[in-house]
Amino acid sequence: MHSSRYPVALAMLSLLLAAPFSAAQTQADDYRFALTPYGGYRFGGEFQQVDTDATAELDDSPSFGLILSGRDSNNTNWEVLFSRQSTDVDTTDVPGVGPSTDLDMTFLQLGGTYEFDGDVARPFIAATFGGARFEPNADGLDDDTFWAFTFGTGLHFRPNERLGFRLEARAWGTVLDSDSKILCVSGPAVSNCSFAIKGDVLWQVETFAGVTFRF
Repeated sequence: MHSSRYPVALAMLSLLLAAPFSAAQTQADDYRFALTPYGGYRFGGEFQQVDTDATAELDDSPSFGLILSGRDSNNTNWEVLFSRQSTDVDTTDVPGVGPSTDLDMTFLQLGGTYEFDGDVARPFIAATFGGARFEPNADGLDDDTFWAFTFGTGLHFRPNERLGFRLEARAWGTVLDSDSKILCVSGPAVSNCSFAIKGDVLWQVETFAGVTFRF
């Protein structure tokens, strides 16, 4: 007898909770820009040498970034994305450097999101295109710049009109070709590159969470 009351009670509680959130969602749409600092973790990334087929894998490591969004419509936003990862990569073939070296990877991307309809939680898809800067932290190693792109999916949570949360999984692709060379040493004593790259795209996957401030 008592069990039959539970669905009714749960339905009433759901309606009570949904009412303020629905009102908050209406107010939350009244914004021009949004800023989301985030922290995440990035996985994968492998280089393959043309001549020997030797491979070097990037270590999985934390990442952080900042996303500036400009509202275009109720469902679309333009975005500028800055992201940075500090990792390690095998540099055994670079004379005088050692078995590994630190590598900072900085991305600057322009793109946008499409949000599906929802109240507190709104799923979305995202895509960007821009540049990637590889900066090895070792004396004599040169920095490199490549084209890069991303695509991903996630959820926007909007508990009130100005504050939100963003959860996302995103794939990162850095565009390479058979003429690309990375982790190069330049100087009077030696001039060499650890890898002449084989392949078209360096793939990585990132999961992250951020706090969104709308204004």
